[in-house]
Amino acid sequence: MVKQLIVGDATHELALTRTILERLPNEHMAWKPHEKSMALGGLATHLINILNWQIAIFLYPEFDLSTVPLRREALGRREDVLEEFDANVVKLEKLLAECDENTLGEEWTLRNGEHLILRQPRAIALRSFGLSHMIHHRAQLGVYLRLLDLPVPGLYGPSADDEGK
Repeated sequence: MVKQLIVGDATHELALTRTILERLPNEHMAWKPHEKSMALGGLATHLINILNWQIAIFLYPEFDLSTVPLRREALGRREDVLEEFDANVVKLEKLLAECDENTLGEEWTLRNGEHLILRQPRAIALRSFGLSHMIHHRAQLGVYLRLLDLPVPGLYGPSADDEGK
Protein backbone atom coordinates (compact mmCIF):
# COMPACT_ATOMS: atom_id res chain seq x y z
CA MET A 1 0.00 0.00 0.00
CA VAL A 2 2.84 2.43 0.83
CA LYS A 3 4.46 1.77 -2.53
CA GLN A 4 1.21 2.40 -4.37
CA LEU A 5 0.79 5.75 -2.61
CA ILE A 6 4.40 6.79 -3.22
CA VAL A 7 4.39 5.80 -6.89
CA GLY A 8 1.05 7.51 -7.49
CA ASP A 9 2.15 10.66 -5.71
CA ALA A 10 5.46 10.83 -7.57
CA THR A 11 3.92 10.14 -10.97
CA HIS A 12 1.29 12.84 -10.45
CA GLU A 13 3.71 15.50 -9.20
CA LEU A 14 6.29 14.80 -11.90
CA ALA A 15 3.63 15.22 -14.60
CA LEU A 16 2.51 18.53 -13.07
CA THR A 17 6.10 19.73 -12.87
CA ARG A 18 6.62 18.94 -16.54
CA THR A 19 3.49 20.97 -17.36
CA ILE A 20 5.02 24.12 -15.91
CA LEU A 21 8.47 23.41 -17.40
CA GLU A 22 6.83 23.26 -20.84
CA ARG A 23 5.91 26.94 -20.38
CA LEU A 24 9.46 28.17 -19.80
CA PRO A 25 10.12 31.15 -22.07
CA ASN A 26 13.57 30.82 -23.67
CA GLU A 27 13.84 34.60 -23.99
CA HIS A 28 13.50 35.05 -20.20
CA MET A 29 15.70 32.23 -18.83
CA ALA A 30 18.12 34.77 -17.29
CA TRP A 31 15.31 36.88 -15.77
CA LYS A 32 15.13 37.35 -11.99
CA PRO A 33 12.22 38.91 -10.09
CA HIS A 34 14.63 40.24 -7.46
CA GLU A 35 18.40 40.49 -7.07
CA LYS A 36 18.32 37.79 -4.34
CA SER A 37 16.20 35.44 -6.45
CA MET A 38 17.40 32.67 -8.73
CA ALA A 39 17.10 33.34 -12.42
CA LEU A 40 14.24 31.54 -14.18
CA GLY A 41 16.67 29.09 -15.83
CA GLY A 42 18.46 28.55 -12.54
CA LEU A 43 15.20 27.72 -10.80
CA ALA A 44 14.26 25.27 -13.57
CA THR A 45 17.72 23.70 -13.29
CA HIS A 46 17.25 23.42 -9.52
CA LEU A 47 14.09 21.39 -10.17
CA ILE A 48 16.23 18.97 -12.18
CA ASN A 49 18.72 18.80 -9.30
CA ILE A 50 15.87 17.93 -6.94
CA LEU A 51 14.88 15.14 -9.33
CA ASN A 52 18.51 13.92 -9.26
CA TRP A 53 18.30 13.89 -5.46
CA GLN A 54 15.09 11.83 -5.64
CA ILE A 55 16.98 9.29 -7.72
CA ALA A 56 19.80 9.32 -5.15
CA ILE A 57 17.31 8.39 -2.41
CA PHE A 58 16.93 5.01 -4.11
CA LEU A 59 20.51 4.52 -5.29
CA TYR A 60 22.42 5.27 -2.08
CA PRO A 61 21.87 4.90 1.67
CA GLU A 62 22.91 8.53 2.17
CA PHE A 63 23.51 11.72 0.25
CA ASP A 64 26.18 14.22 1.24
CA LEU A 65 25.53 17.71 -0.11
CA SER A 66 29.19 18.64 0.51
CA THR A 67 30.20 16.28 -2.31
CA VAL A 68 28.20 18.06 -5.02
CA PRO A 69 28.70 21.56 -6.41
CA LEU A 70 26.76 24.24 -4.55
CA ARG A 71 25.29 25.57 -7.79
CA ARG A 72 25.42 24.02 -11.19
CA GLU A 73 25.40 26.05 -14.38
CA ALA A 74 21.83 27.01 -15.23
CA LEU A 75 20.36 25.51 -18.36
CA GLY A 76 19.54 28.26 -20.84
CA ARG A 77 16.88 26.64 -23.02
CA ARG A 78 13.49 25.09 -22.29
CA GLU A 79 14.35 22.19 -24.61
CA ASP A 80 17.46 21.33 -22.57
CA VAL A 81 15.49 21.48 -19.32
CA LEU A 82 12.79 19.18 -20.69
CA GLU A 83 15.30 16.74 -22.15
CA GLU A 84 17.16 16.30 -18.86
CA PHE A 85 13.94 16.29 -16.82
CA ASP A 86 12.38 13.59 -19.02
CA ALA A 87 15.51 11.42 -18.90
CA ASN A 88 15.59 11.65 -15.11
CA VAL A 89 11.88 10.90 -14.80
CA VAL A 90 12.49 7.65 -16.70
CA LYS A 91 15.29 6.76 -14.24
CA LEU A 92 13.15 7.56 -11.18
CA GLU A 93 10.13 5.68 -12.51
CA LYS A 94 12.32 2.60 -13.09
CA LEU A 95 13.68 2.79 -9.54
CA LEU A 96 10.16 3.18 -8.15
CA ALA A 97 8.93 0.20 -10.16
CA GLU A 98 11.82 -1.95 -8.91
CA CYS A 99 11.60 -1.02 -5.23
CA ASP A 100 9.53 -2.86 -2.64
CA GLU A 101 7.98 -1.96 0.71
CA ASN A 102 11.19 -2.95 2.52
CA THR A 103 13.27 -0.61 0.36
CA LEU A 104 10.82 2.23 1.01
CA GLY A 105 11.12 1.62 4.75
CA GLU A 106 14.94 1.58 4.81
CA GLU A 107 16.65 4.49 6.52
CA TRP A 108 18.08 7.18 4.26
CA THR A 109 20.37 9.98 5.41
CA LEU A 110 20.90 13.49 4.11
CA ARG A 111 23.97 15.29 5.38
CA ASN A 112 26.26 18.16 4.60
CA GLY A 113 29.65 16.83 5.64
CA GLU A 114 29.45 16.02 9.35
CA HIS A 115 26.18 17.94 9.76
CA LEU A 116 23.22 15.54 9.77
CA ILE A 117 20.22 17.18 8.06
CA LEU A 118 17.75 14.31 8.19
CA ARG A 119 17.51 10.58 8.65
CA GLN A 120 14.22 9.06 7.53
CA PRO A 121 12.74 6.05 5.78
CA ARG A 122 13.17 6.39 2.01
CA ALA A 123 9.42 6.83 1.43
CA ILE A 124 9.28 9.82 3.80
CA ALA A 125 12.50 11.32 2.42
CA LEU A 126 11.10 11.07 -1.10
CA ARG A 127 7.90 12.79 0.00
CA SER A 128 9.53 15.59 2.02
CA PHE A 129 13.00 16.23 0.62
CA GLY A 130 12.00 15.14 -2.88
CA LEU A 131 8.39 15.82 -3.83
CA SER A 132 7.44 18.60 -1.40
CA HIS A 133 10.69 20.38 -2.19
CA MET A 134 9.91 20.08 -5.92
CA ILE A 135 6.36 21.37 -5.40
CA HIS A 136 7.70 24.40 -3.53
CA HIS A 137 10.05 25.43 -6.34
CA ARG A 138 7.48 24.57 -9.01
CA ALA A 139 5.15 27.08 -7.33
CA GLN A 140 7.93 29.67 -7.52
CA LEU A 141 8.09 29.07 -11.27
CA GLY A 142 4.37 29.80 -11.42
CA VAL A 143 4.97 33.15 -9.73
CA TYR A 144 7.78 33.91 -12.17
CA LEU A 145 5.47 33.21 -15.11
CA ARG A 146 2.77 35.44 -13.60
CA LEU A 147 5.25 38.28 -13.03
CA LEU A 148 6.35 37.95 -16.66
CA ASP A 149 2.65 38.15 -17.66
CA LEU A 150 2.82 34.67 -19.18
CA PRO A 151 0.06 32.04 -18.89
CA VAL A 152 0.29 29.91 -15.75
CA PRO A 153 -0.92 26.34 -16.21
CA GLY A 154 -3.54 24.95 -13.89
CA LEU A 155 -2.01 22.28 -11.70
CA TYR A 156 -4.57 21.17 -9.11
CA GLY A 157 -7.42 22.67 -11.06
CA PRO A 158 -7.76 25.44 -13.64
CA SER A 159 -5.70 28.61 -13.32
CA ALA A 160 -7.03 32.07 -14.06
CA ASP A 161 -5.41 31.69 -17.49
CA ASP A 162 -7.23 28.43 -18.15
CA GLU A 163 -10.53 30.08 -17.27
CA GLY A 164 -9.82 33.05 -19.55
CA LYS A 165 -9.92 35.62 -16.71
